[in-house]
Amino acid sequence: MLDLDVQWLGMSDVPDIVEIEEDGQTFSENARKKALSYAKVTGLWTIADDSGLVVDALGGDPGVKSSRFSGARDKDRKVVDRKNIGKLLNLLKGIPKEKRTARFVCCLCLASPQEVLAQTQGVLEGVIADKPAGENGFGYDPIFFVPHLDKTVAQLTSEEKNAISHRGNAIRELKPLLEELLSG
Repeated sequence: MLDLDVQWLGMSDVPDIVEIEEDGQTFSENARKKALSYAKVTGLWTIADDSGLVVDALGGDPGVKSSRFSGARDKDRKVVDRKNIGKLLNLLKGIPKEKRTARFVCCLCLASPQEVLAQTQGVLEGVIADKPAGENGFGYDPIFFVPHLDKTVAQLTSEEKNAISHRGNAIRELKPLLEELLSG
């Protein structure tokens, strides 16, 4: 989605890099910490994100703990996703649909080794479904229902998801900022 004339590297391209602990209280704090830390280690501009699910009926949970909400630890991400979804649905039992409002949030941060250069946030509003539907995506996608599409995120194609997703929205906000920084 960031189709710029830039050489992109991923974490796997940087040998012996240590994963940064996401211990912030907000998505923004975690994205900033990761971007600045990785930029300092590599000496390169770095884009990092933190994202997750915010459920209104649960006071904002799972929030920054979305990927580890159930406490499950397994190398198979699908096992962890099923346990996270199970815990969330159990906590929402008896809560009517109109009170199951939620949003996916993604904060992106671009940092140099010295400072934060840009930060954006993308959101996708929806409702938590009663049961999983769809095979695409990961995490909470099978229970995150998008009313105006009448589908869960897991029922969308990759193209449909990218067009509306929290991460896609954050990237679309970041792209012109990055273009401006690169041209300056």
